[in-house]
Amino acid sequence: MPSRTTLAATTAALIALAAPMAFAAPAPRPAAAQAAAWDTDRAAAAHAADPGSVTASGSENDATAPGNAADGDGTTRWSSNAADDAWIRVDLGSVIRVSRVTLDWEAAYGKKYVLEVSRNGTDWTTFYTEDDGTGGSVTAHTYPQEVTGRYVRMRGIQRATAWGYSLYSFKVYGGEQAGASATRANLALNHPAYGDLYQHAGNSPAFVTDGGWPADLKADQSRWSSDWNANRWVGVDLGATSTIDSVDLYWEAAYAVDYRIQVSDDNRTWRTVYQPSAADVAARRADVKAPGDAVGRHDTVTLPTPATGRYVRMLGVERRSFYNPAPSTAQFGYSLYEFQVWGTGGSADAAYPALPKDPGGAYSTTFFDDFTGSGLDRSKWRVVRTGTEMGPVNGESQAYVDSPDNIRTENGSLVLESKYCKGCTPTPNGTFDFTSGRVDTNTKFDFTYGKVSARMKLPVGDGFWPAFWLLGSNVDDPDVSWPGSGETDIMENIGYGDWTSSALHGPGYSADGNIGKQQTYPGGGRADEWHTYGVEWTPEGMTFTVDDRVVQTTSRQKLESTRGQWVFDHNQYVILNLALGGAYPAGWNQVTQPYWGLPQSSVDRVAQGGIKAEIDWVRVEQKK
Repeated sequence: MPSRTTLAATTAALIALAAPMAFAAPAPRPAAAQAAAWDTDRAAAAHAADPGSVTASGSENDATAPGNAADGDGTTRWSSNAADDAWIRVDLGSVIRVSRVTLDWEAAYGKKYVLEVSRNGTDWTTFYTEDDGTGGSVTAHTYPQEVTGRYVRMRGIQRATAWGYSLYSFKVYGGEQAGASATRANLALNHPAYGDLYQHAGNSPAFVTDGGWPADLKADQSRWSSDWNANRWVGVDLGATSTIDSVDLYWEAAYAVDYRIQVSDDNRTWRTVYQPSAADVAARRADVKAPGDAVGRHDTVTLPTPATGRYVRMLGVERRSFYNPAPSTAQFGYSLYEFQVWGTGGSADAAYPALPKDPGGAYSTTFFDDFTGSGLDRSKWRVVRTGTEMGPVNGESQAYVDSPDNIRTENGSLVLESKYCKGCTPTPNGTFDFTSGRVDTNTKFDFTYGKVSARMKLPVGDGFWPAFWLLGSNVDDPDVSWPGSGETDIMENIGYGDWTSSALHGPGYSADGNIGKQQTYPGGGRADEWHTYGVEWTPEGMTFTVDDRVVQTTSRQKLESTRGQWVFDHNQYVILNLALGGAYPAGWNQVTQPYWGLPQSSVDRVAQGGIKAEIDWVRVEQKK
């Protein structure tokens, strides 16, 4: 790290540079260029037009002034005064829809900080909250939040080092929203865009209205990309009822073979105003290439008759096929660079709706089972069987069966026990050497939001994989499936005595790329002792706990800004299971024989008996 001047030696400079703590709005500054390209760094443009547009609470010295973070030079830096509440802000010169902000940190990064936007430099709205920063380069996408303003600020909360905050770059991207027009114009430019499931934060619907597409219609930039499903759509809010005469679609190589252009007055009820002819569809279907050879296309769609509506969307019907390799083919999602809507009308008042908030109120119990009955209460629990309710998953070695050998109540607890008998368990999915238990509340108790907890004692040994989790109730809908359904892993253990993990899975953050944390039991605690595992699930995020100790906090705002779509706004159901081997254990223990993730020593222990997960109780509390 470069040497730093002490704070005492630069007191005079800090006083001169510091802005009032009330954050009063500065005098108006010259506006930056209005017709900026989609990839223009608006902070750098503002600084180039007026170096005084970038201000801060203070700087370490004259060589680390705030303008260095917006000068377009990645080798210069702003370094703040040594205070947790230090800040830097930029006056963009005009109100824009901010699409994303990138912070390139030097070694003195922010552990906790917020990004905020303001129209007047006085009243600020937070659009990104970092509660566990690790430095490096951070890009915070704003979709699906309404983030419009003239001023953007990074406000520190907690430094990661004894120094101040140090940024090589503070980049702001976005553009002016198209206003009402009495003459023909692209009414969609920088307007709110919507869609269903998309791949990750860098391919959200917001990119289809930012004005950008590569000339070769091939580069990976500024594009919406759906998940791998034919029934996907993307659309735009024009802000007011408009008269639309044509649409331009700038596709990446993964274009729609067949699609519909539809309009709506309320973003719910849709009217089809265009679809390709059968000949057009056949020609597009015949254009099959290897992914590396394929390019996109530009569709100019002139409507047979001008249409009226506030919302316009492209509804996919059939995806393009690619050689994978030839003669085999595969299909991916839809990928669209830009969606232009031409006509008259519109309004610059179009805005994303506010994200839902925690409604407050007191919790009360809506589901509880302490397993004190003579057997499993099947009015509360469904027994899951391999080959009937589910197929094999994750490379696991067990078949789930409905047997008291594997699922029973005993001494006031639910017991899920694994058994071994080589070649003894035929199922529609093959013959298995192991059996085990899995129960869930699907169709018995599906719910949205609440506190979910269970007191459990787990088996310890390589490849033993007990889990307590939630799964989206729409997982079996072919238009959703996993990970679009969402998955909330409250507790997973893969046989290690000193730790467990928690995780969220969804589009852009699933499997090994999940958003998760490991926790180690304090004071020498172990997984084969009784512990309470829980999650508080609200519209704003998830907080995971072990014995009431917070082990993971994930906000919706941060998840959608950096990873992908929040898919936890609908029903989930509770699952308890004991798996053997599979992808997660194998990733840690590297065992491949005799079973993937399950060594012979663990097979022997299952054969001897007694490998079981015990559950004392399960509780769900919700706010009324």
